[in-house]
Amino acid sequence: MHPTLSNTVPNLKRRALPRLWLMSDARRLPDPTGVLKTLPRGAALILRHTNPKIRKTLARRLAPLCRRRGIAFLVAGDWRLAAAVGADGLHLSEQAAQFGPSPGARLWLKHGRRLLTVAAHGRRALERAARRGASAAILAPVFRTASHPKRTPLGHVRLAAMIRSIRRSVRIPVVALGGITRAKMNALRGTGVHGIAGIGFALGS
Repeated sequence: MHPTLSNTVPNLKRRALPRLWLMSDARRLPDPTGVLKTLPRGAALILRHTNPKIRKTLARRLAPLCRRRGIAFLVAGDWRLAAAVGADGLHLSEQAAQFGPSPGARLWLKHGRRLLTVAAHGRRALERAARRGASAAILAPVFRTASHPKRTPLGHVRLAAMIRSIRRSVRIPVVALGGITRAKMNALRGTGVHGIAGIGFALGS
């Protein structure tokens, strides 16, 4: 990824919430360590590995690296590990968000004013994320993606319509995920997304 990638992100309003999110992936990005140095300060990394042993090893390595670089670090699905390594927040799958964070996770999130992000694949999931008090919903897939080739992508037109629609009832920042390459970033201008997330842009796609 080019070091000036942050300048190519759609012209979104700057907030404390990161605008650029890197997602780890056991197959496509098994170890994000080398990519961290290319991320701009203020970006975020979500560790999504499901193997507990690998996730723990990576979390212990990545958390201090992210702190030194000013990058928010979140762990998916394991608030205890997130707490143990001093992570900046927790990420929940769409399924896990149906029940919300556990009582322990809620307490940890609240006391540290940490981030809670929730995966979403449609309007109902976005509304649920807002009800759960999520800091942001990560909506996917926006474009066709190698990670989920059988999923029908939203496209930027439907994405914009969905964001306009939910804002009539709830307010939650939406981060676009799925098939986002540098070439496709301009298509997200004017859609209302707060930021972008993915893997491909970090791998030079």
